[in-house]
Amino acid sequence: MEATNKSYDYIASFGRIDGILATPQSNYEEVDTLPARDKLTYSNGFYANKTVAVFVDIRDSSKLPEIYKRPKLARLYRAYISEMVAILNSHAKAVEVNIVGDGVWSVINAPYKADIDEVLEVIARMNALMKVLNYKLGKADYSTPIKAGIGAAFGRALMIKAGLSGSGINDVVYMGDVVNHAAKLAAKANAGYFVDPIFLSNDFVGNLKEEYQGKVKKDWSNNCYTCDLVNSLMNDWYDENCN
Repeated sequence: MEATNKSYDYIASFGRIDGILATPQSNYEEVDTLPARDKLTYSNGFYANKTVAVFVDIRDSSKLPEIYKRPKLARLYRAYISEMVAILNSHAKAVEVNIVGDGVWSVINAPYKADIDEVLEVIARMNALMKVLNYKLGKADYSTPIKAGIGAAFGRALMIKAGLSGSGINDVVYMGDVVNHAAKLAAKANAGYFVDPIFLSNDFVGNLKEEYQGKVKKDWSNNCYTCDLVNSLMNDWYDENCN
């Protein structure tokens, strides 16, 4: 959101706070899936019960500026972010795809179990992409491979419009247990030796078809499921072209 540099009026600010806090609970509607953005105002919101949140971020990204100078680092981030966005955006029911630092995340409507199966297929593409990306980085004289953790959860999300009314500075914000859980799972994924790069919530896995449930394993210590699935077509391309 680009700043407009409008002067701050604290009296108006205090009044806005009162107005926001007085918004009736009835303005927040319970729905199965998240609606279009144009349904939002500064005084309503939607609780959607059947959504998936997916997060991916780079492990030990704070160390990358010590390894690569800025133009080289910028190219690495652009390549990684560009293609993670492309994959997440490919799900037909993706509502939001966003970038925060080195993290890319998405909120996806998932009213049917088939939608969650498709999210796992999206995640397998993301994981396969990392293999190809690291190969291409190596060919471009990047000496240190990067690792990414992917987390996904199924559950309830809150969608609101936030910002300063009348300023043109606003955004749609997604929050709730499903978003927080997916972010925490992503932070644990690929975070050590022999740790899988994909962490999935129990509810996410519980809604997968039986074939896909057989491809993940229970992680009792983190109370979730993990795997290292890759898209077979992308992996075949990697085997044929990157060895």
